[in-house]
Amino acid sequence: MTRAPHAYRTIQVPESRRDEVFELDRLAFALTADPEVDAVVPDTLDWDRTMAVEQADGQLCAVHASHRFSLAVPGSAVACAGLTWVGVRPDHRRRGLLTSMIATHFDRSLARGEPVSALFAAEAGIYGRFGYGSAADNLRLTVPRGAALRPVAGSAELDLRLESADEAAHGALIHDLHEAAASTRPGWIARTPTLLRSRHLADPRAWRDGAEQLRIAVVSDASEVRGYALFRRKESWSSPAGPTGTVRVSEVAALDPAATHRLWSFLLDLDLMTTVESPMLATDDALVSLLVNARAAAGRVSDNLWVRLLDLPVALGARRYATPLDVVLEVTDSALPANAGRWHVRTDPSGTSGTAVTADTVADGGFGHPAEVRATDAPADLTVDVRELGAAYLGGRSLAALASAGLVVEHRAGALLRTSAAFGWPVAPVCGWVF
Repeated sequence: MTRAPHAYRTIQVPESRRDEVFELDRLAFALTADPEVDAVVPDTLDWDRTMAVEQADGQLCAVHASHRFSLAVPGSAVACAGLTWVGVRPDHRRRGLLTSMIATHFDRSLARGEPVSALFAAEAGIYGRFGYGSAADNLRLTVPRGAALRPVAGSAELDLRLESADEAAHGALIHDLHEAAASTRPGWIARTPTLLRSRHLADPRAWRDGAEQLRIAVVSDASEVRGYALFRRKESWSSPAGPTGTVRVSEVAALDPAATHRLWSFLLDLDLMTTVESPMLATDDALVSLLVNARAAAGRVSDNLWVRLLDLPVALGARRYATPLDVVLEVTDSALPANAGRWHVRTDPSGTSGTAVTADTVADGGFGHPAEVRATDAPADLTVDVRELGAAYLGGRSLAALASAGLVVEHRAGALLRTSAAFGWPVAPVCGWVF
């Protein structure tokens, strides 16, 4: 167990102390208890993975938890510790408690065989100093009602039905489609713990901000469901020109372009609405290409997943590479010395293990080159910190771009561009929900 700062101790929190954990969370994030929310929304903490720092009198002063996920990475997937519920009491800040908790999280994740950790950062400036790299962005669009979409064959033939979202009726459908729709997109995480699925469909009135209850639009063909959209509408009659309601879309998952087109055609043409707010989308989401006039859709890009490589050779060996690669990386890692040093990353020298880029090979995960990663004494081609490797890990950040900011150093001419190309990927990474 990682040693806590003086006068504190690190403990695994039992479920019997649930109320203390929730009170600490409310203090850390300036939240107010709401009995209606507590009655409807399930507790999603895994108590075997919930840790705290307490002082001598037993008061909890800081807490963190994690989930075991399967994280989609380029061409494959890897066991991932999803860090969450990180909070410190305001009157115990600046005492090293967060540093202690991160070290505990690293130790326990490695002991469980989880070579990668990922998180959503409440504040962007916190986690870089612990070696997490900003590895993905998400895009949110505000689209005017009636925005034209380019045609897609087969869209008009699909059936669409509208219902009130209900866990018993729709939970399994949503889980299966959510997992299938983007399982090969790097950064994608399925809501595998059952309680996380239940929480996703929880719909207390306090979460609606005056909007209607959660709705689901389901698209199907003659044989199977092809996609769904979760959304709610918020009416507004404040304008003398007429109703100016907003459609708030929380999730769209579709198995093919026709289903995607059918869902967005419906969402963009609801009566009494004037704007449609998208959920978190990948920066290359199909909607961006479908919009005839993308300029009319106001967009905002923000950071999505942050990734930390905990077991560097296992993590780098778990993903595939877009082009053949033979490079020696000099890696720095102040928190996990086992990662520091020189690592030879080499794909199959025969060139037979990778396959060409086609729509089918990307879709089925067969594209890309596997690599061996071994410690070496050979001269370094590039010097890079583990933070920048985490940023590039999902294929959404360019090592060459990071080098232009002085964050990657090239020692052998041409190594930077070749390595940057190999770490890249044909589709942008994203995780479409916050854990």
